[in-house]
Amino acid sequence: SSASLTALSLYIHIPFFFFFLLLGILGEDALLPAPQNISILSTNMKHFLTWSPVIIQGETVRYSVEFQGEYEREYANESWIPICECSLITSTVCNITEDISATVAYNLRVRADVGTRRSEWGNLKGFFNRVTTSLTPPLMKVITDGYHLLVELEDMGPAFQFCVVYWKKGQESRKVVKEVSSVFHLDTMEAGPDYCVKAQTYVEVINRSSSFSQTQCVRAQGNSRPSFLFPWSSHAREGYSTVAALTLPFLTWKTCKIFQYSCCPVAVLPDTLVSFFTVLYCFLGCWVVTGSWGGQKKQTHA
Repeated sequence: SSASLTALSLYIHIPFFFFFLLLGILGEDALLPAPQNISILSTNMKHFLTWSPVIIQGETVRYSVEFQGEYEREYANESWIPICECSLITSTVCNITEDISATVAYNLRVRADVGTRRSEWGNLKGFFNRVTTSLTPPLMKVITDGYHLLVELEDMGPAFQFCVVYWKKGQESRKVVKEVSSVFHLDTMEAGPDYCVKAQTYVEVINRSSSFSQTQCVRAQGNSRPSFLFPWSSHAREGYSTVAALTLPFLTWKTCKIFQYSCCPVAVLPDTLVSFFTVLYCFLGCWVVTGSWGGQKKQTHA
């Protein structure tokens, strides 16, 4: 009968009506799609988590990142730790370098948020261990200062040490220097041959080294002298000349006095000679000081 068909129709359609009504009520709280293509970019002990953006038309999507280390898995009930710098950010890159503080396996995950709506967590496939970071050779600059061989290396942070190999071109023997600082003196060169240098980084906490940099060769500067023979700059030499000019008259007078009392103890040096040496000493002193000051003044104006 028609009444039976009507009852059957209502019986079939009422569940669908309530389903769509519930979906409309909860529409704003429906799950967002989870972030995809989650991966790690890690170079020279700097680690970044990246993912593809979640596109919601007309909305700003924010992301939060959490990590789980060996301690959290084994001793803290598999808990997760939020990364504060990557909480509700709009970027799809998170710098996790400070949080990856041990050479163990880490889990990482990302969630998307729009208002009160959230996605499921998107997880990194597999674990990340900082021992897998990519190490690159250091940027290097070889410098010659006279006969001194110096090397300047890129400052890559406190975790990095440098292994520098250098040798005289044409010789088989090579010298190895391990340094923490980024600028240091290698050797005193001989005139003529080229000296070649290459360097690599070493990170103790992961016990790994980079490949070597490109070899650079240099030669001692032609007109230079080893600085251990002539260690003074031009200003220092001028100062020494001034001191010498001031002390020379005094030493001459003193020598005369010693000679007088050694060979002719009875004789007395005439006052005229004493006055002469005194005036000469004062004159030379004033002339040297004035001339030196005038030269410095000219250099300053130039």
